Amino acid sequence: MSTEKKIETNKQDWKRWLNYHSLVQQIPFLLFLAFLAVCYIYNGHHANKTIRDINRTERAVKELSYEYKTVKGELIASSKQSELMKAVEPLGLKELVVSPIVLVDSSQSKAE
Repeated sequence: MSTEKKIETNKQDWKRWLNYHSLVQQIPFLLFLAFLAVCYIYNGHHANKTIRDINRTERAVKELSYEYKTVKGELIASSKQSELMKAVEPLGLKELVVSPIVLVDSSQSKAE
């Protein structure tokens, strides 16, 4: 008989939990749990969006880095003396074969 009483008391406990008054008392807690669930879901979506933005920015930075290195290499190659000579040859400019002449201002030399 003791097992029958335990089963009966368990049923009464469940009935106590499921009656209208106790459910109404639990509404604030259930709303709090629902709010936490919504915050958890929002946080997950926000984290995924942030990760996608970071990855997109990393790809853009890598691409710009490659472009910078390419342009820098081209600039270094085009600023070599032989490349400059090829670039200014159509303008009629030629490389000096003698050393340059230093010009001195005669008015400054008298003042000294």
